[in-house]
Amino acid sequence: MTTPTIELKPTSSPLSDAEREAILAAPGFGRHFSDHMVTIQWTEGRGWHDAQLVPYGPLSLDPATTVLHYAQEIFEGLKAYRQPDGTVATFRPEANAKRFQRSAHRLGMPELPVETFIEACDVLVQHDKAWVPAHGGEESFYLRPFMIATEVGLGVKPANEYLFLVIGSPAGAYFAGGVKPVTIWLSEDRVRAVPGGMGDAKTGGNYAASLLAQAEASAKGCDQVAYLDAVEHKWVEELGGMNLYFVYDNHIVTPALTGSLLAGVTRDSLLTVARDLGYTSEEGRISIDQWREDSANGTLKEVFACGTAAVITPVGTVKSAGGEWVQGDGTPGEITMKLRDRLLDIQRGIAEDTHGWMHPLGD
Repeated sequence: MTTPTIELKPTSSPLSDAEREAILAAPGFGRHFSDHMVTIQWTEGRGWHDAQLVPYGPLSLDPATTVLHYAQEIFEGLKAYRQPDGTVATFRPEANAKRFQRSAHRLGMPELPVETFIEACDVLVQHDKAWVPAHGGEESFYLRPFMIATEVGLGVKPANEYLFLVIGSPAGAYFAGGVKPVTIWLSEDRVRAVPGGMGDAKTGGNYAASLLAQAEASAKGCDQVAYLDAVEHKWVEELGGMNLYFVYDNHIVTPALTGSLLAGVTRDSLLTVARDLGYTSEEGRISIDQWREDSANGTLKEVFACGTAAVITPVGTVKSAGGEWVQGDGTPGEITMKLRDRLLDIQRGIAEDTHGWMHPLGD
């Protein structure tokens, strides 16, 4: 089915320049939202329709709306960056659009065409371009495309109505005072996902399932929680919201996608960036015993997590019920920082985009 052209219905009362600039001076993450949002409806038998750019505002949902009871919901996260010439470009929106389709398929939802996903993001950024932070730092404009089931009625089945939306939020540097290694809690009694489950879909339920373990990690003085596989409880998978990488001299390994891990766009990009910088990179398997032993004997040089929000986050300390250990000397590793700097330089238009990852929006 064809998708409709996005009808423009911009707000008549955008935030003032002074109010917007005050927000951009210290935006934080996910606390402030731009003037508009894009909405597209889907109805069984009709397909996608009523695509609009409208003022940002609340949604009105019936108490019996399907998403509130059966959690048919998916989302994405990507960023737009101000380039040196003042224009704006988004990073790998096609990869996010394809993952959005895979998530939709897994949850029995309609698949939004890739070109429509990208157009919706482009339209929002074009109209709210003033919300994109200035070039020079790590600040960006975070885009949150998402889709919910909107059919009214109770009954466990795929809904026959859906609403796709894109909202945007200015995002400050993740590490405002410099890159800081995080402390990880190793969860050995809870799992994030199972083979055949929804671990490879970007759906809110996966994040809800991680919140108790994250709270337990926080209570133990840790920043993030790491999960093991659900079958043998020995293979390292990922953090609650980020993928993991292990650095052995010039060799870099990330846990392979087994159906229970999320295929992170940043994760995928770093496999390529590492090779560009002369390192070997691959997907593999790392057991928790290997992680502990290789850290102790010094063969495992660095560990880092990666995701859209933080780009790369070094891992400094790992805690578990059986004890704790420090990765390396507890400071950000040299290769970790090289990878981080190169990826950020591509996103900010400082380094050459040899892989065609940046999607420019023009003036």
